[in-house]
Amino acid sequence: MSLTEYAVNFFVALFALLDPIGNVPVFAAATAGALAAGRRWVAVYISLFAFVFMTFFFFSGLALLEFFGISLPAFRIAGGVILFLMGLEMARDDFTAMFADAAEGAETEGARAYARRRFERLVVPFAMPLLIGPGAISSVVIFASEAKQFGLQGMAAGVGVIAAISLVTMLCFWLTPVISKLLGRIGLTIIVRVLGLILCAMAVQFIIIGVSDAARSGIIKSDVVTPYAATK
Repeated sequence: MSLTEYAVNFFVALFALLDPIGNVPVFAAATAGALAAGRRWVAVYISLFAFVFMTFFFFSGLALLEFFGISLPAFRIAGGVILFLMGLEMARDDFTAMFADAAEGAETEGARAYARRRFERLVVPFAMPLLIGPGAISSVVIFASEAKQFGLQGMAAGVGVIAAISLVTMLCFWLTPVISKLLGRIGLTIIVRVLGLILCAMAVQFIIIGVSDAARSGIIKSDVVTPYAATK
């Protein structure tokens, strides 16, 4: 796997996990009644939190695994199971109603003051664990281990991907009115379902790689562990 392939795979995994487009209706409901400036500041705070939180686990996750005596194959399998359950939930259910509480005071206080107050309310459960859940943390740790083979370039690429995802998330939330209008309820639902299916497939791939790393060589076919490698 090349550095470019690593970055693309990492980006796709985080995009599917954070699902910024699919979370647009949740963000819209959580900032209902807010002025445009207040909504933008909430998006900035959430995106900064996502960047700092995921970067922390990107650099410290492997040390935490070593501290608790958890092997990487075991973490891959556990992370794959969590990803699969999350992907299945995305593909089957609509879990946006719990965030549909109105933003009181959105029109009477300043944009920054409203954003800080609303961010404190949205850290849990919107920013974490809905936006950045166990699946995202697991993926960050797993891709951090794969970045080691590329040295400093791999680590820089990993941080760059996290920054790019955080920026995309902020932009999606900034464009909440436009995206909601263009896609509509049905369009947003379809996106969530498709991303859920992709997430389930990536979860199964994580589990296959974890089992392959932990089991005796040859038990799992090499073209399943590293698909499409022979065609590149």
